[in-house]
Amino acid sequence: MSTVRLLVGTRKGAFILTSDEARQNWQIDGPHFAGWEVFHMKGSPANPDVIYASQCEEWFGQIIQRSGDGGKTWEQPGTPADEPTTDEQGMPKGESNKFVYDTSEETGKPLTTHQWYDGTPHPWEFKRVWHLEPSLHDPDTVYAGVEDAALFRSSDGAKTWQEMPGLRGHGRGDEWSPGAGGMCLHTILLDPTNDQRMYVAISAAGAFRSDDGGESWHPINKGLVSDFIPNPTAEIGHCVHRIDMHPSQPNVLYMQKHWDVMRSEDHGDTWTEVSGDLPSDFGFPIAVHAHEPETIYVIPILSDSLHYPPEGKLRVYRSRGGGNAWEALTSGLPQEHCYVNILRDAMCVDTLDSCGIYFGTTGGQVYCSADSGDNWTAIVRDLPPVLSVEVQTLS
Repeated sequence: MSTVRLLVGTRKGAFILTSDEARQNWQIDGPHFAGWEVFHMKGSPANPDVIYASQCEEWFGQIIQRSGDGGKTWEQPGTPADEPTTDEQGMPKGESNKFVYDTSEETGKPLTTHQWYDGTPHPWEFKRVWHLEPSLHDPDTVYAGVEDAALFRSSDGAKTWQEMPGLRGHGRGDEWSPGAGGMCLHTILLDPTNDQRMYVAISAAGAFRSDDGGESWHPINKGLVSDFIPNPTAEIGHCVHRIDMHPSQPNVLYMQKHWDVMRSEDHGDTWTEVSGDLPSDFGFPIAVHAHEPETIYVIPILSDSLHYPPEGKLRVYRSRGGGNAWEALTSGLPQEHCYVNILRDAMCVDTLDSCGIYFGTTGGQVYCSADSGDNWTAIVRDLPPVLSVEVQTLS
């Protein structure tokens, strides 16, 4: 009998939801880190009992939390257990909070400024960790995507962090500028067939790929068109919301952009629009079915200024052919007066035989479909606004 564990980050804490493989009755544990924004939680594929969480608060700053027992207890790595986790001023202590930007010029460019909205130089400022991506093979290795956009790596269980400066250097970081939600590195994909290949996505710079383990990077935005930037087909400057892949087809990438749903069949070298007959091609998350590499899911939002479903109807859209032709999945979802948003890290799939699809909303609902999207139920309805949802399938 398998167990499913959902890791839910919200604006006022983290929640852990568990069920058996029927996915009908759920136990809710939380809030952990009550009152804090938890931007993301994710478990290690190498050891599912190891879970990392990004805990953030405007006054106290950023804390990384780690659990070694599936979320029952937590520690702040880098701070001895018998010492307080804050200093005399109430600021977070510990090596896990030290995200220091690399300022060397070894990568070929100074890494001191990026562009602001009006194109003027702006100093890099560390604000928060948006996404945590544990290594596929080592539970003590984890990557962090941060705002202002940069990629960090820890190899000691989040005790210490080092920037991987090749991204901002080779990725022409001095040309990046923030999107409406800030300049965040929000997506990290690790190729399960090639330890040297990884992808990131940045709002609003675009998607980037490394083929040498993160030492060097190059933009992979050919085919993207963004009418809101000076050069709509520029190599840099696209607001990518999310990218995903299926482990069996790592050359095929799917992207939800600021506008447009996109597909690449060559590791991101070129992209083709597959928005097809969607009611809106604006949205944030995108996910791939666990067992069907050509089946993908998106949740359309009306527009970049109206962040709610078209017509007030909450609909997940599924394509069984990798895009272009889409079907609305509505059974169990509200079809009137629904004005919630679904954020980029708030959708995921499990790996059970009958693939489960999950998403959380800014209205505090977490929905589950245990049959690949055909029917939906609300696991919980009254959480704080949901920022992220990740799932672990435990045997």
